[in-house]
Amino acid sequence: MRLLVLGGTVFLSKAVAEEAVRRGHEVTCACRGTSGSVPEGARLVTWDRDQPVPADLWGGFDAVVDVARHPSRVRSAVAAFPDAHWVFVSTINVYSDESTPGGRPDTLPLHEPIHTDEDPASGSEVYGAMKVGCEQAVQEGATSWTLVRPGLIVGPGDPSGRYTYWPWRLNEAPESVLAPGSPDDLVQIIDVRDLASWIVSCAEARTEGAYDGTGPATRIADVLAETAAGVGGSPQLVWVDQKFLTEQNVAPWSGDRSVPLWLPRPEYDGMMNHDLSPSFDAGLTTRPIADTARDTLAWMRSEPAYQRTGMTLDEEAEVLSAWNAPNA
Repeated sequence: MRLLVLGGTVFLSKAVAEEAVRRGHEVTCACRGTSGSVPEGARLVTWDRDQPVPADLWGGFDAVVDVARHPSRVRSAVAAFPDAHWVFVSTINVYSDESTPGGRPDTLPLHEPIHTDEDPASGSEVYGAMKVGCEQAVQEGATSWTLVRPGLIVGPGDPSGRYTYWPWRLNEAPESVLAPGSPDDLVQIIDVRDLASWIVSCAEARTEGAYDGTGPATRIADVLAETAAGVGGSPQLVWVDQKFLTEQNVAPWSGDRSVPLWLPRPEYDGMMNHDLSPSFDAGLTTRPIADTARDTLAWMRSEPAYQRTGMTLDEEAEVLSAWNAPNA
């Protein structure tokens, strides 16, 4: 298969290119080339997607994998390669309903599409609506297509810090560790390598349709226990309810003074509790969380410049002290 990866130097798109090369495909990565190197065995063609398609990309491809978020760039690329099978990597942020558990692509409503290039930093709804616009460009312009809507992507190479906090924190601490919300809250994560493998398989099989790309809905207590097992940690988890976390100005999900994997409930009960049966029927498989945690920690240790995110140890100690005081 002649595969064009639009990207190929960072996290998911790089993992897709690596997997395709491993399977023996002819892989071309098209990007500006400023964010890193493409995998060994892949060909790099430098392309700023705000510019015309370079001549080095003429000649045709069997499949294209695109992770873009700008509708104009997706439209122009689809117009350049309409006969290839498109695997467009979208997001679960395309759904306007984040509170209903058990949703799937054929049951959840989408945001109204945005077809212009806006600043995605203005909010997740704008980002999701732009991705809907990108999806429509693929559906309208490509001969055949797969839409993959990932949830929280984790694993080696993750630049977001939305899961890396936990392998680091659970490895280093034999003492008490703050755990957010209820141990029964359901969360979904997927290893970037599993998602990349499925994306390549969808390109090979020319799988058609829209699918969610994440892992099974799992109790957060079990995710943290498996993460701890994967990195050799055995801390005592102290479960702090979300009302208290909010009162202590602890942020959910990501960023400064945050606890990753925590989302306010019930308004986000559906965001990490999707019905994945259509995706599993279409060939998605996932590895144990412990394996992801082990490999993520090894990657973090191999990257001396890696900056951990989330709460600092001092901030965590402050919140735990306040939580324990009235309950002592």
